[in-house]
Amino acid sequence: MLKKYFLAGMLVTLSFGLHSASCEETKMMYLSGMSKDVPVQWEFYCTEGRKSGEWTTIQVPSNWELQGFGTYNYGQDMEKGSEQGKYRYRFEVPNGWADKVINIVFEGVMTDTEVWINGKSAGPKHQGGFYRFKYDITKLVKFGRKNLLEITVSKVSANASVEAAERKADYWVFGGIYRPVYLEAFPKQFIERAAIDARADGSITVDVYLENIAMADKVAGTVLGVVAGGPFSTQVVKGQNKITLSGKVTGIKPWSAETPYLYELELQLSAGDKVIHKTKERFGFRTFELRPGKGLFLNGHKIRLKGVNRHSFWPDSGRCLSRKISYDDVRLIKEMNMNAVRMSHYPPDVHFLEACDELGLYVLDELGGWQRPSYDTDIGRKLVREMVTRDVSHPCILFWDNANEGGWNRELDVEFELYDPQKRRVLHPWENFNGVDTEHYQSYENVKRKLQGSTLFMPTEFLHGLYDGGHGAGLNNYWDLMLKSPVGAGGFLWALVDEGVFRTDKNGKIDTDGNHAPDGILGPYRQKEGSFYAIKEIWSPIHIDLEELPENFTGQIQVENRYGFTNLNECRFEWKLARLPKPFTEQNKHTVLYSDTLGACDVEAGSKGVLKLNLPEDWRQAGVLYATALSALRKAKRSFWSKWMV
Repeated sequence: MLKKYFLAGMLVTLSFGLHSASCEETKMMYLSGMSKDVPVQWEFYCTEGRKSGEWTTIQVPSNWELQGFGTYNYGQDMEKGSEQGKYRYRFEVPNGWADKVINIVFEGVMTDTEVWINGKSAGPKHQGGFYRFKYDITKLVKFGRKNLLEITVSKVSANASVEAAERKADYWVFGGIYRPVYLEAFPKQFIERAAIDARADGSITVDVYLENIAMADKVAGTVLGVVAGGPFSTQVVKGQNKITLSGKVTGIKPWSAETPYLYELELQLSAGDKVIHKTKERFGFRTFELRPGKGLFLNGHKIRLKGVNRHSFWPDSGRCLSRKISYDDVRLIKEMNMNAVRMSHYPPDVHFLEACDELGLYVLDELGGWQRPSYDTDIGRKLVREMVTRDVSHPCILFWDNANEGGWNRELDVEFELYDPQKRRVLHPWENFNGVDTEHYQSYENVKRKLQGSTLFMPTEFLHGLYDGGHGAGLNNYWDLMLKSPVGAGGFLWALVDEGVFRTDKNGKIDTDGNHAPDGILGPYRQKEGSFYAIKEIWSPIHIDLEELPENFTGQIQVENRYGFTNLNECRFEWKLARLPKPFTEQNKHTVLYSDTLGACDVEAGSKGVLKLNLPEDWRQAGVLYATALSALRKAKRSFWSKWMV
């Protein structure tokens, strides 16, 4: 499996494809820090609230409330802080970039953003707080000298639909440049982006978007790490801005959440024998299908989504996160034996999707919007484009969500496929739409009724942790219904973490705005709560329906393999017999009497088999039998109580 490695430097020139530097590659230079943990100080002026009315400095990226500026607001507040943040930063562009096209890129700014370079506007105001946007500043920068970047960020959007969709919502709303800012430099003729559709049979189609084509005459693509196939290429002509490459390679391993095999696609734009520009992008081969009345299928295998809703959130920094938090969150989700995550209610940081690709999670990627009203059509089209063009090639993404709980603009449904060669299905979370019933928080009887129908049922929110008394409460009953029905496609618990924010204006109090902010499976700093372990048990992919050992137990245990792809012979089984301490004694730990490992247990995904334990003759002297299954990424444990307690 190919992996991408990232550099931690700032204000340095980086290759976009992270391979050895050459004149044909995209260059990057960070103006901000790369995360909450490695920020850069910019000049800053806040217009209202705390620490307002004077020029000072602020960390970038950050949400300014967590830096002591302005006012905290929960999305349903009647009175909202309306402060603006004014930023200044001076930077130098290398002389070697004088012959290049230069963009300034913002990964996420809350909310309305106006940008000036050396006193001149970089372009129209950007509206929409959760999206990557950029400006071509080639004609505005000076090379080898200092340039002045000025930015005004309005916390409250001037667009009523953006304000309603993003900030009048049931979550904390913040202000500021909270994701990285950087420059990217391209040669005059360049590959602007690509959209990859790679299938489990090794076939691959790539839409390649081009800029300023004059002398270039060919685009070629090569999949790195395969046995055979390629490069595949096509001719280009002057002024052409899009081409489609297609080919087929052999020797690939398909991507899934259990087998997250990744490859790299190298694209080269050439003029004759000269390579003008080249890029690399990571992707996976996989084929996803929705079969009406039958379920969700990946690479021909039926899958059920065991998922959770996740906000991009950290108590001390708001929406400003780090690569470490993203990877840690994915590992915690997988540790609960989950295989899916829904982005609530906006697209996440890029590194979270990279973690899902690399570690293996299925993703519902979501356009912003929370109940009514939605984005208006004009701005919604722009934001759909920004979201899909950024995320389209990630194999982890199975569906696009058009906003949340009535916050969708139906005119935007057709926009997603304009930028997605995979033509992923669009969902309306909370609605029976497009072949999937995603209705939220249904009663047990309603779930039973829905699962007797022919429409796939996959609630994008269910078992709210706050109101259901813990996420583990009732989950086993709901999940048993899902497993018994062919249309039970899975579901997503609400929510992953307690969204308690560190109040710099209240001596560090962790504030959840009463009972408004999500009550999660994990605490705000990812502390594990009781429901974490209940969910892990219920959603274990290795299921043993045995609570107590029978009188005639001979060491054979029936086991069900609930993986989608993994044979149990890829897992290692350990077991041990132990004696529990007697009541009213000082001993508080069990005593292991016997332990052993099992040979390979050959049970295909979706099948049942038998674990065979080589029991000692005196095994009834034990009080408990522990059986543990281990693999490289997972660990499931189950205990069986004996009738012969001592």
